[in-house]
Amino acid sequence: MAVQAATSGRGTDRRFHWWWILLVIGVLLVAGVFAFAIFQPIKVLPRMRLAPGFTLVDQNGQRLTSEDMRGTVVLYNFLYTGCGDECDRMNATMQEVQQRLHDTDLGGLPVEFVTISFDPANDTPETLQRYAESLGADTNQWRFATGEEDRLKQLIGGGFEAYYTPDGAGGFQFDPTFVLVDGWGIIRGKYRYQVAVPDADRILRHIGVLAEEVQKATGPNKLIYEAAHLFLCYAP
Repeated sequence: MAVQAATSGRGTDRRFHWWWILLVIGVLLVAGVFAFAIFQPIKVLPRMRLAPGFTLVDQNGQRLTSEDMRGTVVLYNFLYTGCGDECDRMNATMQEVQQRLHDTDLGGLPVEFVTISFDPANDTPETLQRYAESLGADTNQWRFATGEEDRLKQLIGGGFEAYYTPDGAGGFQFDPTFVLVDGWGIIRGKYRYQVAVPDADRILRHIGVLAEEVQKATGPNKLIYEAAHLFLCYAP
């Protein structure tokens, strides 16, 4: 009987021992989760939604599709060539981002720029070509494109949520907007003049954050980056 009691006691001690180990592991996991959420050691860009698919014609009269952009980070903006000062500010931002990309550690990540005109009646490929030349744009990296009017409304307004409307005087009223899309076709950044003037510094910083995620979110690190998305560790 004494032997049985001692054996039973050792079994109880073992169960008690494992119970404490599991409790400590659980506490450490919870503490780690709270620490990650509070201190946010890794910053990411939000995965807003899937970018819309499209088929357009660029300044060279060549077809440009959303599938052509796969594997490439793309900064989009939306305008018409006759909009004047409003577009001058947008173009200046695109030019600055393009010119300063070499200062950002991209790790080989390809980055391109696409300006989509919502005035296809006037912004023919030839007009877009002259417009690109007037800006001194490097069209190897910065494309200018347009498409069919009805589809443009769905693409720009419905897909990218950049709204515009005719002003009744031959022009358009619109909210100048930039949209950053990653190589998987997911919108990762949106910059609107209506909310805050998009500056090149912020856009370049976000491109750098995205490039770092592409480079480092592999193997075990992928779980860490997924945790950063889960806990909304977003770059400012």
